[in-house]
Amino acid sequence: MEAKTASAAPTPGQVTRIARRRAQPGKEAGYEALVREMFQQMRASRGFLGAELLPPHEAGGEYQVVVNFASEADLQGWDACPARASIHQRMREVAEAEPEYRSLSGLEAWFAPAVVPASMHPPRVRMAAVTWLGIFPTVSFFLWFVLPYLQSLPFLPRTAILTALIVMTMTWVVMPRLTKLLRGFLNPHLKK
Repeated sequence: MEAKTASAAPTPGQVTRIARRRAQPGKEAGYEALVREMFQQMRASRGFLGAELLPPHEAGGEYQVVVNFASEADLQGWDACPARASIHQRMREVAEAEPEYRSLSGLEAWFAPAVVPASMHPPRVRMAAVTWLGIFPTVSFFLWFVLPYLQSLPFLPRTAILTALIVMTMTWVVMPRLTKLLRGFLNPHLKK
């Protein structure tokens, strides 16, 4: 059940947090309603980018709640908000235990959605193709325009500088834009 669709791919500094939790038997509708209410409250939070509720594959399984904020500081702001404390207190009445959290940023969050049921993961061949589409021009650029200025350096420092530049460019410039542009190719099941 989708509550609000998040942006396709993380942008620089963006953080994605996944919470996993089971609803008490027979209280699934109440749990889902509280999660949707929480999403409404999150919309007023600074840096909120989107959220999604992923129901369990089978009855009694774990729900996954995926939220995206512009920065770790914005997420911490939501965590400290009295509205969050209130909604989480009410969720304890319909959930079995406290949620398990996992936060993703940087390279982990290249391929959104980050943690979803296996049936929703982008096919590896498509992830490889998109990665190559980003790496080929990025490496070519640095080999052509930067390497000539580094030729006087020994092999290891020259390689360290080149790979650092490539990783930073891929992480904060190329992949966020490329995964957003090619979202439909990476996740054909998410097309509307």
